[in-house]
Amino acid sequence: CPRGRKRKQDSVDTEKNVVPSDNLLSFHIPPALRRQLIDDYEFVTQMHKLVQLPRSPNVDDILKKYVDTQIKKHGRVTDSVEEILKGLRCYFDKALPVMLLYNNERKQYEETVTADVSPSNVYGAEHLLRLFVKLPELLIHVNMAEETLKELQDNLADILRFLRKKQSLFFVSAYKAVEEMEKKED
Repeated sequence: CPRGRKRKQDSVDTEKNVVPSDNLLSFHIPPALRRQLIDDYEFVTQMHKLVQLPRSPNVDDILKKYVDTQIKKHGRVTDSVEEILKGLRCYFDKALPVMLLYNNERKQYEETVTADVSPSNVYGAEHLLRLFVKLPELLIHVNMAEETLKELQDNLADILRFLRKKQSLFFVSAYKAVEEMEKKED
């Protein structure tokens, strides 16, 4: 995020306590997950390798596991966390074909995601992590109360910490060459 943006927060109209989230949504992507994003980018765009689909665990599984850890930790899941997870899944399903795929992943998407299948049932942590990078720009025009924005940021940061803790379980360690995947289908 550009540094100058945060200062806008100081001059926010606090009378109504509603701020246009003009890129005020910001959360820290842990270094290990940033490395994961870079590796993912290099595997797909430079080495022409893809994540084998369908992924296990998929995005839905990961979000369910997050709910389970919340229940273990706090005895319940708050309504706001449930709403955020529902929204995250919805944003994922809508954003994946539009902005979360690299060009050489499009053919795989078209072959894998059919009308009766949602992307969150097919794709996994690699693509979910890409959504976190895009979320600030996706939510830029959403007006929300300052405390709601803060809560959203805190929850998204917590989900990122969860992904980081479970990184070895959720992310693939090896991508497949496109040719290998095409041979398998024959």
